[in-house]
Amino acid sequence: MGINEVYEKELAFQTDRRRASVEFIKIISDLWYDKSIELVLFRNQLINLNVSDILNLHEYAGEFVQKPISIFDSVEIAQAIKYLDIPPAKLDIGKLTYEYHIEETDYNNPKAFISNKLKEAREYKEVTPKDVVLYGFGRIGRLLARELMTRTGKGSQLRLRGIVTRGKIDAVVLEKRASLLRNDSVHGHFSGTVSIDVENSALIINGTKVHIISADKPEDVDYTKYGIEDALIIDNTGAFRDKEELSRHLTSKGASKVLLTAPGKGVPNIVYGVNHKQYDPDTDSIFSAASCTTNAIVPVLYAIEESLGVVHGHLETIHAYTNDQNLVDNFHGKYRRGRAAGLNMVITETGAGKAVAKTLPAFEGKLTSNAIRVPVPNGSLAILNLEVQSATTVDGVNNIMKKYALEGEMVEQIKYSLDNELVSSDIVGTSEPAIFDSKATIATEDGKNIVLYIWYDNEYGYSQQVIRLAKYIAKVRRFTYY
Repeated sequence: MGINEVYEKELAFQTDRRRASVEFIKIISDLWYDKSIELVLFRNQLINLNVSDILNLHEYAGEFVQKPISIFDSVEIAQAIKYLDIPPAKLDIGKLTYEYHIEETDYNNPKAFISNKLKEAREYKEVTPKDVVLYGFGRIGRLLARELMTRTGKGSQLRLRGIVTRGKIDAVVLEKRASLLRNDSVHGHFSGTVSIDVENSALIINGTKVHIISADKPEDVDYTKYGIEDALIIDNTGAFRDKEELSRHLTSKGASKVLLTAPGKGVPNIVYGVNHKQYDPDTDSIFSAASCTTNAIVPVLYAIEESLGVVHGHLETIHAYTNDQNLVDNFHGKYRRGRAAGLNMVITETGAGKAVAKTLPAFEGKLTSNAIRVPVPNGSLAILNLEVQSATTVDGVNNIMKKYALEGEMVEQIKYSLDNELVSSDIVGTSEPAIFDSKATIATEDGKNIVLYIWYDNEYGYSQQVIRLAKYIAKVRRFTYY
């Protein structure tokens, strides 16, 4: 075959791949909007992605499992799912495709395979949707609003009904709120529509009304006036941190549960995927989603403790600057944070080391910690220097983390990176709270000390954990296949 013939063949193959990707995108949308069935590819979201994104994810999937994961295979499996009668679900088509390759000889066709694999889904009952109110509309609040509205689908899970802010609400304020939701300097444009409804003091997000409610205190709000009942209040203000203060939300008419997006005192501190099952939404009413750093390191520490045992260690976080630092040098209540955030690396304290023990009691007194704020707006890195009980190697550690990223209870929490060139801007927009950098792992010659590097999107990755926990608290978790 001549050079030009090879080239033409390559062009034809690329055309077929892109055409298959278009078909795949249509099936993803049909399943989501018609049946509330969400497809992901090794936990990577697929809704609203373009053709190139889809193909790139398939390349990553192939590297991850070290077997080809073809777009043509994905289309075949997705078509089989489309014709199966199951309730709302979240399905990892990457895992299903991988398993079909291994078990193909046991089935006559993809439909038979899918029917058997998802047979438990038929036993799941439809969930009752839950009203959600965002108390505060800052960095995390706006990301939560974006995700909740992007993934509303048929509204069968979490329904964003209201946002509580301080101060007057008029046309100017509403338009400013809308603009901040539409445009984000870190996360880009919102992939939806946002307009204002001045008469009803509301934002119209993707055609759905979300009330903007002014209140100075939690107990001042009557949510039932807005048609909001039995709501989950997600407090992302940071103003209320202990059980007594957070309980004030429950005095509001129409509120039934509270979720704090920061470490809390006297309330369950939860890293979803690790310790959420220790708490019952039927008996507990107030929860904390801990911190972004805690959500990044706890899944990894759990895996290492369970596999090797941890004697003690040190955590150093290289953290993006935050809104509590000064833009230019000025007085600040805490040491060093008064210096210009965009110009300096700033050493500051972190409670993440002690916070680990709230979710993993085995780490009580085992970790020291510190933090360095650096001049990037988002994207952080946790460095864990651990002495372990069982000797290991770099490959040994990486194999442990790959196993936890591929199967088990924490597949949504740990992403296993194979990238030799990974830098902080690459991880912005990653839905897993912990991105394990396999190329950076260090182990001493005797195998008793290891150094692990865990990247995390301290805004988006954390927001995804908040939503996962919110679904658990609201009891709207669907059937999942990971």
